[in-house]
Amino acid sequence: MQIINPATEEIISELQETSKDELRRILDSLREGQKAWSQKSTKERLECIIRFGELIQLNVNELAKILTLETGKPLQQSLNEIKGAQNRVQHLRKNAEKWLAPETLVDSGSTHEKIVYEPLGVIANISAWNFPYNVGYNVFLYALVAGNSVLYKPSEFATLTGKQFEKYLWQAGIPENVFQCVVGDGKLGQQILEADLNGYFFTGSHGTGLRIAKTVAHKLVPVQLELGGKDPLYIMDDVSDVKQAAINAAEGAFYNNGQSCCAVERIYVSEKIHDEFVDAFVAEVKSYKIGNPTSLETFVGPLTRKQQIKFLENQVIYALNKGAILLSGGKEIEGKGYYFEPTVLTHCNHEMDLMKEESFGPIIGIQKVSSDKIALELMADTNYGLTAAVFSNDEERALHLLNQLNVGTAYWNCCDRVSPNIPWSGRNNSGVGSTLSTQGIRAFVQPKSYHLRSLPSEN
Repeated sequence: MQIINPATEEIISELQETSKDELRRILDSLREGQKAWSQKSTKERLECIIRFGELIQLNVNELAKILTLETGKPLQQSLNEIKGAQNRVQHLRKNAEKWLAPETLVDSGSTHEKIVYEPLGVIANISAWNFPYNVGYNVFLYALVAGNSVLYKPSEFATLTGKQFEKYLWQAGIPENVFQCVVGDGKLGQQILEADLNGYFFTGSHGTGLRIAKTVAHKLVPVQLELGGKDPLYIMDDVSDVKQAAINAAEGAFYNNGQSCCAVERIYVSEKIHDEFVDAFVAEVKSYKIGNPTSLETFVGPLTRKQQIKFLENQVIYALNKGAILLSGGKEIEGKGYYFEPTVLTHCNHEMDLMKEESFGPIIGIQKVSSDKIALELMADTNYGLTAAVFSNDEERALHLLNQLNVGTAYWNCCDRVSPNIPWSGRNNSGVGSTLSTQGIRAFVQPKSYHLRSLPSEN
């Protein structure tokens, strides 16, 4: 399998794909390894995860370079991701032992009752390329702490990073037969779905997630799907600093080239401040440095996947045909690499795919609204339910709107943010299940209930 640098289109590595026979051997090994791993205490397993986090931070510069070379993520953003993902390790350090410990519910009377949390077994982590540290850690670190073994399949666009996870997990003390990173594309993914595993955890598109759920449904094992979004942001008329709101909104839309499931994908602005907001927003976007992602000054690098260029071009063309006005960008940047101009369109409406279907790129549509009621109707007009954001000086007013939206995460005066302290989950086409928080720790265990009654002693 060839690894191509999206900034230069050069082949930077070639890896041997995992064969069907090798996959079978790996799964046999993981089943055996999980038995011994699950017998270790949570504390012992956690110590390995902590060492892994330390090793990653010690090698952060090398790892950031690898991530940038294979995905095109600007180097500073690669560094930010790797350093920021350490908060997952700290979250587990603080909470794993507490939330995986047996719980006694009734300790009086003739019968005692308690819950013990047992690992699922061997789980598949089919991961994504856009934030491989964040979305990978959300699954495989939490699964390992809980006593599972993990078959990790990185995206074919982030495989070098996946092999680094394997390298440093092994160095940290995770046995080789407890974590294995396999190499391949969708064909390998299909083989994993057909294999006998105890859980499937996927991060990616709605279409692929739906296919996974249908394929493994007959197995009756846990399936969690972290899928995409068409995340709305509403700028209310009472924001005190319109320019700063525009700066924050632009970063939420264009960070990592817009290649984030919780990126701002559509913006609604009160008509009272619309023009001022748009002017400031466009000025901010035009200030972004586009270019070589290995430069620390670059904010917008290439797209990771070449095929996304045509998809974005079609969204622009369709929006313009429906009456949108192009204020910046709108087309591929000529030359080497998969570059697309940061694109802003106004006069948008819900007849346009740009406001309805996930873009996953450096493109945003802005629509003027006359009231909170209309903004709410438009924000709710989607099949997705990942995040929604409101910028306003009035918390009560903002929450009144956010409380009515069917999303997993709501933001007030912030966006495009994930914290390990609270659940990360989607609704409708944005997925099922939760990672992170206490729920994310217990997503990788199954409860066993005990009814304990001692026999009466003989006199």
